[in-house]
Amino acid sequence: MEVQWNWDYLLEVMEELISTPSPVSFYEKINPLMERLAAALGYEVSYDRKHTVYIKVPGRNRAKTVCVGAHLDTLGLMVKRIDGDGMLRVRNLGGINFNNIEGETVTVHTRSGRTYTGLVACQSHSVHVYDDARTLERNENTMMVILDEDVHSREDVKALGIENGDILSLEPHFTVTENGFIKSRFIDDKACAACCLALLKAMKEQSLTPACDTWFVFPHFEEIGHGGSYVPEEVSEYVALDIAVIGPDHNGREDRVTICVKDNFSPYDRELTGRLIKKAEEKQLNFAPDVFYHYGTDANAAVRAGNNLAAAAFGMGTYSSHGMERTHMDGVRNTAQLLAAYVLED
Repeated sequence: MEVQWNWDYLLEVMEELISTPSPVSFYEKINPLMERLAAALGYEVSYDRKHTVYIKVPGRNRAKTVCVGAHLDTLGLMVKRIDGDGMLRVRNLGGINFNNIEGETVTVHTRSGRTYTGLVACQSHSVHVYDDARTLERNENTMMVILDEDVHSREDVKALGIENGDILSLEPHFTVTENGFIKSRFIDDKACAACCLALLKAMKEQSLTPACDTWFVFPHFEEIGHGGSYVPEEVSEYVALDIAVIGPDHNGREDRVTICVKDNFSPYDRELTGRLIKKAEEKQLNFAPDVFYHYGTDANAAVRAGNNLAAAAFGMGTYSSHGMERTHMDGVRNTAQLLAAYVLED
């Protein structure tokens, strides 16, 4: 069963997803976008109580239900304190490396809906002023956000409507080079969400039916470990689409799809993982099986939570994860093609 892909659509929707802020727990902007994108493809969206997005597609075998998950939440920050001089002190949402965000532009999202931009800086921000500007460790206690507003006190900041607990999103800087490299924050995991939408588009336009009932699921809490913890009882398999890391112990590359055999919690289901490897071989995809250490997915979060299901995971190799990330369009294509083989073929 050959799928005719619209790769331009996949890239366009990837950029739109990445450009829409969705730090952990902040779903107010990305969920309406998912509704619009799904409706344009002829699908309806539903939600659970964790605001997880579901697109449910009936299959040829109505007795079996599988879940394909690609999380929408990204790394971000939260206001933990407003200093007397008007600087914001922040808490990490997810696994941010503060060395990777110094000098970045952020947007503060208040509960009233107002937004303000600012700059992430170290408290020892200039080599012309501070002896430890180069050596001070960058962490939650030494980093701050300078608002792009005329504020000089805690009271000035509060007058803007900014409070402890407000969310901050980072600028993504989405770029595609002429030779196919994709550079951006939040390739994790919006590149995989775009693969799902591209397959949904192809299925609708080409009248392709999944092998069994297939739920495309887009959680919001993967970056802190509980995005996939709730799974409806009828789901028997949870396949997480998530980026694959690159390093000296790993087989992955930016032009490959990596099938994760084990993460930091547990090996993935042997039969389901073997089935994915076999499909990748049959399709002659550029792929690699791999083992990860400081890494987990919603699929194993579902297992950890006690759901009665088989779990597996795969995704495009991605350089510099949780920073300014880079992958290649070939890796994205291989990921989408393996997804199609899993969803459409018996």
